[in-house]
Amino acid sequence: MREKSSGTSSLKVNADIFAAFFRVGMLGFGGGPSAIPLFHTEAVKKYKWMTDDEFGDTLALGNTMPGPIATKMAGYIGYRVNGIIGSIVALVAVTVPTVLLMILLLGALQQFKGVEWVNNMSAAVVPVVGVMLAVMTWDFLKKSGQSLGWARAVLFVLIAAVLMEVLNVHPVFLIIAILLVSLLSFKKGGAS
Repeated sequence: MREKSSGTSSLKVNADIFAAFFRVGMLGFGGGPSAIPLFHTEAVKKYKWMTDDEFGDTLALGNTMPGPIATKMAGYIGYRVNGIIGSIVALVAVTVPTVLLMILLLGALQQFKGVEWVNNMSAAVVPVVGVMLAVMTWDFLKKSGQSLGWARAVLFVLIAAVLMEVLNVHPVFLIIAILLVSLLSFKKGGAS
């Protein structure tokens, strides 16, 4: 899907990359889970740089690697669209506004930390992020239900919840185990 182009069309592609990731940087406030739906909107819905499945695969792979998800997603999608230059443009666009906004917001909050409505406003962000995570989780569960079947998908969610919440297994170990099982089943039976 990388576009090999030069001149004006390359400038247009880089301008689109910059605009998309600048919006994510401005609205994502530091990346993390709150930025993932924004990445999805820009890369899949608006610009159609990748499909839903490709985005899901990219997100899953990005979550297994160390570092902030916002920079990994921006760098990869930018590279996919326009190579190294696209990656650099995407990384600058997503990082710079986030850094500047965080400095400004933290400075403002520090000045008004004793004001009750500021404290209430800060506390109101938590449910918004929770709703965004719930929507994303439901989307992934729906896709899992369609591809694996609902009984298997719910069973895997329950097993993962018990392992992480009751037995305190770190998610990295769970992801590694799932990757190993997937690789072994693929190697034995083909596309299972």
